Amino acid sequence: MIRISELKLPLTALPVETRRAADAPAETDADRSPTPHPIAALRALAAQALGIAEGQIAELQVFKRSFDARKAELLAVFICDLSLTEPAQEAGLLAKFDKNPHIQRTPDMSWQAPAHAPAGWPADPAERPVVVGFGPCGIFAALALAQLGLKPIVLERGRPVRQRTKDTWGLWRKKVLTPESNVQYGEGGAGLFSDGKLYSQIKDPRFLGRKVMQEFVDAGAPPEILYMAHPHIGTFKLVKVVEAMREKIIELGGEIRFEQRVTELLLEPAPTGAAPAGFPPQRVRGLKVQDLASGEVHELAARRVVLALGHSSRDTFAMLHDAGVFLEPKPFSIGVRIEHPQSVIDQSLWGRHAGHPLLGAAAYKLVHHADNGRAVYSFCMCPGGTVVAATSEPERVVTNGMSQYSRAERNANAGLVVAIDPSDYPLDAATWIAAFGAADGARYAAEAQALQAKGQTHALAGVVFQRQLESRAFEVGGRDYQAPGQLVGDFLAGQPSQQFGAVQPSYKPGVKLGDLSQVLPVFAVAAMREALPVFGRKIRGYDMADAVMTGVETRTSSPLRITRGEDCQSLNIGGLYPAGEGAGYAGGILSAGVDGIKVAEAIARAAVGTPEPA
Repeated sequence: MIRISELKLPLTALPVETRRAADAPAETDADRSPTPHPIAALRALAAQALGIAEGQIAELQVFKRSFDARKAELLAVFICDLSLTEPAQEAGLLAKFDKNPHIQRTPDMSWQAPAHAPAGWPADPAERPVVVGFGPCGIFAALALAQLGLKPIVLERGRPVRQRTKDTWGLWRKKVLTPESNVQYGEGGAGLFSDGKLYSQIKDPRFLGRKVMQEFVDAGAPPEILYMAHPHIGTFKLVKVVEAMREKIIELGGEIRFEQRVTELLLEPAPTGAAPAGFPPQRVRGLKVQDLASGEVHELAARRVVLALGHSSRDTFAMLHDAGVFLEPKPFSIGVRIEHPQSVIDQSLWGRHAGHPLLGAAAYKLVHHADNGRAVYSFCMCPGGTVVAATSEPERVVTNGMSQYSRAERNANAGLVVAIDPSDYPLDAATWIAAFGAADGARYAAEAQALQAKGQTHALAGVVFQRQLESRAFEVGGRDYQAPGQLVGDFLAGQPSQQFGAVQPSYKPGVKLGDLSQVLPVFAVAAMREALPVFGRKIRGYDMADAVMTGVETRTSSPLRITRGEDCQSLNIGGLYPAGEGAGYAGGILSAGVDGIKVAEAIARAAVGTPEPA
C-alpha cells in the first residue's frame, strides 16, 4: 500500500456526523450518518498527487486527520493509505516519488511478538511474571504478557474500577479520602481520571502506539481514536474499556488481584557478573504482599517483577530505596490548574469556525522561558473539562484535570506549571521528617545531607518537595480538602482574591480564595507572573482577570527514576523491570502503554530464551 500525507480539504468539504449521545456506549462507523470521511474527495486528491486516474485506486483508508487553523480558511489535513487495482504498479509509483516525503510505502504496523511460551508453561509457578500496578503501563504489560502465553499475576493495591470510582466521588462530594482507592490508586491508574488523552511525542518506530490504540478500540473505545490527531476517550468510557481489558487478560490465563500492596522485595544472590561493576549482584526471588482487606501478609515467589507503580507510589519508592534498588532523582514540574471559559479558548483558536461540530472543544499548548531561567508551560490540557481533587495522602491537596468524552463542560483547564530540578529540593531535616515521619525522615535527611556534600541529590528528595507543597496547600485551603485559589488578575497584581468573577471553578470539594504565593515557591510565582501576559498575546483572553488558578499541581511526572538497562531490568537487581511513568520512562497513557509492551517483550525474551532484537 501507499501512504500519502498532506491531503488538504476545507472544513466545509467534510461530512458533519449525526452522533449518538456524547457518552453513550461504544459505537462503530456503521452507527454514523454519514460516514466520517469525505472518501470521494480524498480519492480525487490522492489520484492527482500520484498522477493516476481515480479508477486505479482500489481502496483508500484514512490513517490520520488533523486541522490546520493557521489561516482564516480552516483546513482538514489527512494522511491516507491506498491500494491500487493493479498492485504491481505500486512499486513503480513509489520509485517515481522516492524523493517526495509525502508519498511513502505504508509501513507494517502490526505487532510482531518476539516470543511465545510453549504449551504447559510454566513448570515452576515462580516463573509467572508479576506485574505490580494496574494503571495504563501495568494493563498493557499484563495484556502483552498474557498474549505471549506467560500468564501474568497482577498485584494492584487499589480497588476495581467501579468501586474505585465510588471512593473517588467520596472525596469530591463528601471530603472523605480513601488512601488506597482514589484518583491515583486503583484499576486504571491515574490515567483513568484524566482526559483519556492518547497522543504522545515519543519515538515509536515499531508502531507500538498503534497496538495500544487498537487494543482500546477492541475493548470498546470509539474507533475514531485510530485516526484523530489528538485522540481521547474520556473517563466514563475508559471505565468500561478497562473492565473489558481486564477480562481479556483473565481469559488469556492472567490473574488480577486487587487490594494487594507490595511491602518488601525478597532478594537473593545472583550469579557472579550479573550486575554492572560497583553493584552487588542480587536478583528478585519474590515479594512480600499485604492483603489490604484482611491485613494478612504473605510471600509470593517470583523471578520476574514489573514495577508499573505510577508516579504517586511514594511508600513503595521508599521501600525500594531501603532495599538498595538503584534510584535517582529527576526533574518534574509544579504549579496550578488554570481555568477559562471554553468559549474563550475556542474563539481564539478556531476563530469564526468556533462551535463547528467536527472541531469540538479547542485545546492548546503553550511554553515560555522566563527571565529567571525557568520554563513555564501548559500541561495536560483538558478541553471542556473539570479540575479534580487528586490527592492520595491524608491532609494533602493535589489538583489534576479530567474531561469526559463529550468535552462539553463550561470551562477549559490545564496545568500551568514551572519546571524544577533536583537542586530545588529541600535538605533541612524538619522538612524530611514532616514528609516521612520522625525515624525515616531523620535517616533520609542525614543521607541527603551526606550526598549533597558530594554534589549529589537523594533519590527521595523530590517526594519531600511534593509533600511539602501539598501539605501547605491543605493548610491554606482550610484543612478540609478545599484547594487554595486565586484569580489571574489578583495573582498578577500580587493581592489576595476575595470573590469569583465570570469564571466559576469546577474543583470539588471547593476552592478557597486567597494568595497562591503562600503555597508556591517564589521562583515559580515570578515565572508564572511573567508568562501569563505572554500567553495572553498568543491566546486572546488567556490572562483575563477572572480566570481561576487552583493549587497545587505537583504530580506532573515521577520525581525519580528507577533506572534500568537495555534489557529493561534494574541496574542492580536482576529480574526487576521498572516500567512506565512511576519508573520515569513514560508520561501519559499512550507512552505508558507502549513502555508496558516493551517490558513485556523483554520478559518474554528472557523467559522463553529468545535473543534480543537486532
